[in-house]
Amino acid sequence: MDCVSPILDVATRLWDCTARRVVYIRELEENLNSLKSLTEELSNSSKDVMVSVEREEELQQSRRTHEVDGWLRAVQVMEAEVEEILQNGRQEIQQKCLGTCPKNCRSSYRLGKIVSRKIDAVTELKGKGHFDFVAHRLPCAPVDEMPMGKTVGLDLMFEKVRRCLEDEQVRSIGLYGIGGVGKTTLLQKINNEYFGKRNDFDVVIWIVVSKPVSVEKIQEVILKKLTTPEHKWKSSSKEEKTAEIFKLLKAKNFVILLDDMWERLDLWEVGIPDLSETKSRVVLTTRSERVCYEMKVHEKMRVKCLTPGEAFSLFCDKVGENILNSHPDIRRLAKIVVEECKGLPLALIVIGRSMASRKTPREWEQAIQMLKSYPAEFPGIEDEVFPILKFSYDHLADDTIKSCFRYCSIFPEDHTIENQGLIDLWIGEGFLMKFADIHEARNQGDEIIRSLKLACLLEGDVSEDTCKMHDVIREMALWLPCESGEEKHKSFVLEHVELIEAYEIVKWKEAQRISLWDSNINEGLSLSPRFLNLQTLILRNSNMKSLPIGFFQFMPVIRVLDLSGNGELVELPLEICRLESLEYLNLTWMRINKLPIELKNLTKLRCLILDHVSSSEVIPPNVISCLSNLQMFGMRLSYYRREIKKHDEVGVLQELECLQYLSWITITFNTVPGVEKYLSMTTCPGLKVVELPLSTLQTLTMLGFYHCNDLERVKINMGLSRGHISNSKFHNLVRVDIAGCRFLDLTWLIYAPSLEFLSVSQSWEMEEIIGSDEYGNSEIDQPNLSIFSRLAKLELFDIPKLKSIYKQALPFPSLKEVYVSSCRNLRKLPLNSNSGTNTLKIIKGESSWWEELEWEDDNFKRTFTPYFQIR
Repeated sequence: MDCVSPILDVATRLWDCTARRVVYIRELEENLNSLKSLTEELSNSSKDVMVSVEREEELQQSRRTHEVDGWLRAVQVMEAEVEEILQNGRQEIQQKCLGTCPKNCRSSYRLGKIVSRKIDAVTELKGKGHFDFVAHRLPCAPVDEMPMGKTVGLDLMFEKVRRCLEDEQVRSIGLYGIGGVGKTTLLQKINNEYFGKRNDFDVVIWIVVSKPVSVEKIQEVILKKLTTPEHKWKSSSKEEKTAEIFKLLKAKNFVILLDDMWERLDLWEVGIPDLSETKSRVVLTTRSERVCYEMKVHEKMRVKCLTPGEAFSLFCDKVGENILNSHPDIRRLAKIVVEECKGLPLALIVIGRSMASRKTPREWEQAIQMLKSYPAEFPGIEDEVFPILKFSYDHLADDTIKSCFRYCSIFPEDHTIENQGLIDLWIGEGFLMKFADIHEARNQGDEIIRSLKLACLLEGDVSEDTCKMHDVIREMALWLPCESGEEKHKSFVLEHVELIEAYEIVKWKEAQRISLWDSNINEGLSLSPRFLNLQTLILRNSNMKSLPIGFFQFMPVIRVLDLSGNGELVELPLEICRLESLEYLNLTWMRINKLPIELKNLTKLRCLILDHVSSSEVIPPNVISCLSNLQMFGMRLSYYRREIKKHDEVGVLQELECLQYLSWITITFNTVPGVEKYLSMTTCPGLKVVELPLSTLQTLTMLGFYHCNDLERVKINMGLSRGHISNSKFHNLVRVDIAGCRFLDLTWLIYAPSLEFLSVSQSWEMEEIIGSDEYGNSEIDQPNLSIFSRLAKLELFDIPKLKSIYKQALPFPSLKEVYVSSCRNLRKLPLNSNSGTNTLKIIKGESSWWEELEWEDDNFKRTFTPYFQIR
């Protein structure tokens, strides 16, 4: 019995082993079917995951996770392995004897074992195919989002462009159409909504090309966008910049968006690599289909006018529902106006805003009659754009506004125009001659600019102190004299011309206005051109060291001469002093050593501007007093350059006092005698009290006290005006700057009801802005007094003792901006729920100062917190 037990144990083990192997053989076919079914389930799961991945990658701009990517790859490998096993299994089953017994038990066993293990592997892999998320969101491409308002009628065009951009065979697209049709808006939409949401481009560069094409300007835009240090390319030649741009872009997938093209641009000359070598794209806009052909774009598309429904929607938006609903007939008449606009967005916007002031059917019928007088078919830009734009021009209130509008065309394309400088030129041209007082003329000029902005003939918010003229409208303004039957070439505007030669100047002989910007006339010209009709010459920002001899010899009717910004000119030609018809002379930012005494011959001169002229004795004695018709005089100095001598200051003022018609003075002084003679002062040692007599303040618009270290008080000499503050003559003061003075307060500002800008800094002793007046009277006792009612901007810097601006809340109906820094004791602002309503935009200061402010009501703090920004 002792030997039987081991034998049975061995037999049992042999049986178990044999049984397991028999199972592999016996269940082979069943396991193959199971493996096939499980693999199909795995494949279906893989397809579902792939659909999710593709959706995320295409629509959400994401990239699959490494886990998902690895799983999908493992599924592909598994499917291939299973397919091979299934093929071997089919062959093994086909080779069975009598359909039941395998021919080769060893082979069937091995295959059965592989199948069994693969079932486990497939099951395990399928179990891993459940993911919380399948892709990571990728960062957007470096795209500068362009400001863009609501768009109408661009969705279909945008979709068409999108399909082309996703076509690998289309690397360049040209968008062409008439001016004002919406090409730039469409390009902005492409920039923001297409490229702004993609991740397969390294950089997107927006370039405004305009005309004439400047390759170097375009190169600078590209280099700045590529964050290339300026010192590496600023002084480089055009060819060197080309090589640098080519090197930087060659390694990138880039997008170049070229807006407002007028002629062919050689991309190779700029440095832009061949588009076929990368995934890069170029999209351009132009008013000419010819440019698309010359640029050899792969796909060109015409940007068409709006459909009737889209046009009506845009028009209604500009007119406003209140006007449309003001009479039952107006909506019907509006549809007729829209039809006359031919779906052109620019015309719809301009005319829509013009019609927004017409409230009666009769006014609308009159407008429709005027629209119908223009051609119905538009063969080209002049026929399609100008007549519609001229409709708005024809509806300007009077000839003065029309002249002012046309005058804006003498500025270069895309030029930002300063309102006050423009108004000064209008005054010099005589457009505002009906206003004997310069203050009234300037006010009227502001109103004209506002009107032109509202009519969309000038760009810019009505509250901004600058404006622009859209290039299409500017061309229309230049075309207007031709349309009226006058000869062409009445105005010449040139910009960035390195050297103007005689043959070019000869073309200007019939010109009435010549405007040269950042351009240089050949100083060696021996030609004395005859400009017998020239009324205006603007020559700004040249690099010339002298003007050609004889250039001003034959200008018998010239009225306006603007030589500002010519910092290299040190001498004024005597020929200018013989321009007896001259009424406006601007020599701002010039380096003239001394004006010629012959300047006194310009007896018709009404405007003389000498701001920032770098000289210590620029005006000879007895010159200004001879300019008997002078109305406007400017002689401001840069804060960092004060070299006027004492006797010159007093002498200038004495001569100005002799001028009967002078009503506008902008002047800077830096000596006590000069301050005592008048009111504007800088760095005045020893001066403690300045008396400002109300009777002499009629022409004062800006007042500055800079580092008058001993100045403690400004005294207002009320004279007969005492007790009648609201009727004072201090009403023209709009700006006050205080820096580095010992003022204890600025209560005298209650006599400046028109104040718009107040800046106070480094006033170490000041404790309050407005307290009691110098007579001890409380300003509250003046019932008709409106303190800071027009103040738009308030700056308070480095005033450590300041405790109060005003002891109670003020309405501040015009306040937009407040800036406070290093005023640690200012714990309360004169604000409540009625302050700055609908005007306030920002309050900027230190976070600690803001948190420590005291408020009468917590609701007030909640009201103003959204406007606060950390300085």
